[in-house]
Amino acid sequence: MSETIRENDDGSTLKTSRSSRFWPRWIPTSVDDIIAAEKRLLSVVKTGCVQEHVNIGSGPPGSKVRWFRSASNEPRFIHSVTFDSKPDAPTLVMIHGYAASQGFFFRNFDVLASRFRVIAVDQLGWGASSRPDFTCKSTEETEAWFIDSFEEWRKAKNLSNFILLGHSFGGYVAAKYALKHPEHVQHLILVGSAGFSSESDAKSERITRFRATWKGAVLNHLWESNFTPQKLVRGLGPWGPNIVRKYTSARFGTHSTGEILTEEESTLLTDYVYHTLAAKASGELCLKYIFSFGAFARMPLLLSASEWKVSTTFIYGFEDWMNYQGAQEARKHMKVPCEIIRVPRAGHFVFIDNPTAFHSAVFYACRRFFIPDPDNESLPNGLTFA
Repeated sequence: MSETIRENDDGSTLKTSRSSRFWPRWIPTSVDDIIAAEKRLLSVVKTGCVQEHVNIGSGPPGSKVRWFRSASNEPRFIHSVTFDSKPDAPTLVMIHGYAASQGFFFRNFDVLASRFRVIAVDQLGWGASSRPDFTCKSTEETEAWFIDSFEEWRKAKNLSNFILLGHSFGGYVAAKYALKHPEHVQHLILVGSAGFSSESDAKSERITRFRATWKGAVLNHLWESNFTPQKLVRGLGPWGPNIVRKYTSARFGTHSTGEILTEEESTLLTDYVYHTLAAKASGELCLKYIFSFGAFARMPLLLSASEWKVSTTFIYGFEDWMNYQGAQEARKHMKVPCEIIRVPRAGHFVFIDNPTAFHSAVFYACRRFFIPDPDNESLPNGLTFA
């Protein structure tokens, strides 16, 4: 069951009370503000789209817990955006990473929608999706929070076969979903995916030594206390937007490894990022249950590589801080087709840094959906295999 935001409002969820408009807010954001910021960001996209709040119920069917151990039985929603496409185009579902939302793919929607039916999703607890109280207490519960809510979204959208793309933490969720529900995933694309490195990796020795210092001990304590970057943004109140502006200007401007954002793009993305980060804490609190300090997975995907049932393409920017060697190690154990593509002039946000090469990599990864003889297709210029 879906509600199209362009046409319908859920008064309890999307409307701001009249009296609150006349009082300054310490944290100047709301669900209304997220939706408005998203619309402004998507104004640079020429392809038509529909924004939806998709009802996923109050918890997994047959489960005694709601999303998850919530005291409320009110229905929850996953926010998604579906872009206009050609008839019979293959469906591409895109999942964002940690501290992000689906709008981060704004530079990619037009080109990808020329060949795919693109649906971009805000995971439960992120972006404009519902933000239930996060009370998971284990890695297993935390994984279920994201995997099961995504599966209920799939059912509500009546999707049976689709290509699944996940970035960073979204890659971890996409991979875990494909392991549990391989029958629905035609191909898996993991972009700068997290979750393949564990504390047994060689680079963890450096983290272990750092953790032994007083600075490392403090940061490790903050990590285990679930102190997130979003808490800092909220704590700064009305000064939060300026901190986010400095980050986006530096990461996608002065310190960009690829194509710098235009002034308009930077302004719109900054506004969108602030509102998604400053909203109520929910999905962000997954961090310490999925990863230990240093972004090492507590349940590494490498351990499940031999169980992989879906053909997979990994995409990494040349300057990505995420370790692509973990994907290489996983490939050794996979019994399905797997390729690793590296994109030049790009870091962790490869789809923002070098969108043209990223699109080429995605089209190449999905070549069997478009051409009759995919095995003879050459890797596009500039891209390399790892």
